[in-house]
Amino acid sequence: MTSPVPHLDANLAVALDALLAEQSVTRAAARLRTSPAAMSRTLARLRRVLQDPLLVRAGQAMVPTPRAEALRDEAAAVVRRLEALLTPSGGVDPAVLRRTFTVQASDLVGAALAPGLLELARREAPGVSLRVPAEEWEAGPALREGRVDLEIGAIDHVDPETRVEELVTLRMAAGVHAGHPLAEGPLTPAGLAAAEHVAVSRRGRFTGPLDAALAEQGLGRRVSAVLPGHLAAMALAAAGDVVCLVPIALPGEPPSPLGDVARALRLRVLEIPLRLPPVTIGMAWHPRHTADGGHQWLRGAVRRVLRPARAE
Repeated sequence: MTSPVPHLDANLAVALDALLAEQSVTRAAARLRTSPAAMSRTLARLRRVLQDPLLVRAGQAMVPTPRAEALRDEAAAVVRRLEALLTPSGGVDPAVLRRTFTVQASDLVGAALAPGLLELARREAPGVSLRVPAEEWEAGPALREGRVDLEIGAIDHVDPETRVEELVTLRMAAGVHAGHPLAEGPLTPAGLAAAEHVAVSRRGRFTGPLDAALAEQGLGRRVSAVLPGHLAAMALAAAGDVVCLVPIALPGEPPSPLGDVARALRLRVLEIPLRLPPVTIGMAWHPRHTADGGHQWLRGAVRRVLRPARAE
């Protein structure tokens, strides 16, 4: 005789995933659109069911127990499977969509994307929220494991099954503040080489394509600082006499939102008189999301933001 199947509450799995991801009753309640009091009661119920405190107070924060750490990835995977199981195929009405999407992007891509994407969400999908974590995960495993819904940027390190779509191709220009000596006249390779530069590299590298192009002219530049993101480099250029690189649209193309930060910082954007390789910005996702209606809306919204329409 088989044992009776125990009563299972899928909502507990969803709540457990939110609590372990947020490590906060208040934030988990906001994520699931419930009250902190209700979420606190659910946490108490989970503690009874699992016979473990799960989250314990550490000063002003809450930290997971070893059991909670062990359950975190499994809880997230269970919730993803529940979403896949209970989401009907086909289209979805964005107006009733209730999702939090995790989008991995560089600081500059995130800054360029967020305003337009949030505006589209307000108009079309008010139940959608965005999470943009730091670029600390390897994109392929993070996409495969469901920790990231969409990666946006220069896609060059994906797993074989990952779907990739190119969005826009840009070129690099030089950015300086209005009082910089280079802002006074046409930019020359020698003038560019003589200036002080800030480089962008997550790996801390001092050299890149610009150095190779200058070397072809028998020139070299001095890089005084290496920063992990373009946003910080632009801010440094806006405040001091250093040159940064700014991605801008190709000739004849509409202005790119990735140049909005440079305009907001009032940087002078100068054409570089050297042949530099273009930069292609794309988006990557795991194929399990291809037919998902909510993810389709997200991808479409990203296209609309990063591919500005031509003026008629």
